[in-house]
Amino acid sequence: MVVLAVFTALGGLVALLAGVYGLRQTRRITDMGEVAQALVKAVQPGAGRPTLQFETGDGQVVEVVSPVPPSRKRPLVAGDRVRIAYDSDDPRETVVLGRERRGIDRGFVVAGAAVLLLGLVLTSLAP
Repeated sequence: MVVLAVFTALGGLVALLAGVYGLRQTRRITDMGEVAQALVKAVQPGAGRPTLQFETGDGQVVEVVSPVPPSRKRPLVAGDRVRIAYDSDDPRETVVLGRERRGIDRGFVVAGAAVLLLGLVLTSLAP
């Protein structure tokens, strides 16, 4: 029982930290990153997300896989342009503005905290 409780707590901690890291990265790139227009390119065979192509402030052309998948409500159609923010030190780190996935990261924080709490309760109940 103790082993299960410890693994439960560790799993919750990992999920909690993943959510916090995601929220922190999104905020950092959105607040302090460079803003650019990116061209949406076609989805490559076998990939679920399109490629975004943009030019950095120093003229470097960068292509990255979209950090968010297209949805029915907000498709990413080849040829469209979207606003992105990117980390000037590592332009592969991008956020599609207006499509930040903060809800998913907050869900990881809440679920991770709940599972961590469950693991701690189970650990305290173990003989």
